[in-house]
Amino acid sequence: MVNYYEILKVSPKATNAEIKSAYRKLARKLHPDKNEGSPEKAQEFAKVAKAYEILGNPQQRADYDRQILQAEFKTSSTSDSVFASDNQHARRWRQMAYERRYNEIIDRMIADERRESVALQKIIFPMVGLFVSTFAVAVFKPAFFTRSPIIGKIIMFSLFVVGVIHLFSRLRAAFERYTYDVNIHDSILDHNEPESKPYSRFTAIAFIVVGIFSSLGVGLLIGNYLDLFIGAMMPSVYSNTIQPEFIFYPPIVVLFVDLMHNVASKFE
Repeated sequence: MVNYYEILKVSPKATNAEIKSAYRKLARKLHPDKNEGSPEKAQEFAKVAKAYEILGNPQQRADYDRQILQAEFKTSSTSDSVFASDNQHARRWRQMAYERRYNEIIDRMIADERRESVALQKIIFPMVGLFVSTFAVAVFKPAFFTRSPIIGKIIMFSLFVVGVIHLFSRLRAAFERYTYDVNIHDSILDHNEPESKPYSRFTAIAFIVVGIFSSLGVGLLIGNYLDLFIGAMMPSVYSNTIQPEFIFYPPIVVLFVDLMHNVASKFE
């Protein structure tokens, strides 16, 4: 049975990131375009691409690991080793070894799924926070910044700066993980990726822009309809018109939403 781990020169316990890094390193080295069309290098490149196709896909990797485990179990059962005997203790030892390896495969799959879930949450929560806070700001038109003392303005501005940096870092991570750029996606390496990224960068940017303006538009419509009611409810911090300071609040809200999500995640 072909050992794809040996082909990629990684450990069977390697993470997805380590496997991807090993593949890219070998692919750059062995690609025929960089080796004057050498048939030997092309054959090696094909093996590397096939190995990554299997190991780079969590489900296919788990199936492959099960096949290796079953082959090893059968081999140990028919070898001349003392553990291959029909002795009750030898059979028990083989069964325990099989179960331990199988549990390792399942644990790794669960860990991979959890990492993917966490990565997805890191973009979903900030996006929801951004859209909801934009909507809320458009409805309630708060004027906390202009009506705060100087220390309040400094704190709010500092939170805004941190919030913007935090939001852009989340967006950057999400773009790298879930979106592709047309020029990059057509590279010689990306043709062999086992799982293509689901969205183009243009689609992701358009979604964010449309989401922000839709939240703003709907919020303004509702806010104008409830203008008198909201003004009477919070007269000390309500503004009748749109103010430049409104851009301060969504990044701050996103920062706190993400912070609360991170704290909650620690207790899961």
